[in-house]
Amino acid sequence: MGLFSQVCVGAHAQTLAQPAGPVVRMAQAVSPDDVPPPRKRPQTRLRVTPYYTPDGVYPRYNPGPDAVRECNAAYVQEFRPSGTVIVPHMSCYWRRG
Repeated sequence: MGLFSQVCVGAHAQTLAQPAGPVVRMAQAVSPDDVPPPRKRPQTRLRVTPYYTPDGVYPRYNPGPDAVRECNAAYVQEFRPSGTVIVPHMSCYWRRG
């Protein structure tokens, strides 16, 4: 019991040694100059360059030196919300000449 009372008395003596006044801590305002700017990664830019100059022909391929273009034209029916209409339709392909 005597040992326990010495521990309690020692702890009580330490609390009495601390200053009894209230401790006031003030926060300091941070100026905008002190905050580092957020790091942003630059956008990745891709350079797209075509292998050929576009001339309106799609798909683009080389049919060969003696190729001939065959085209078939016909009138076909198209069903539209305003009614059925007849329109010209052309389909072309390359063949060896």
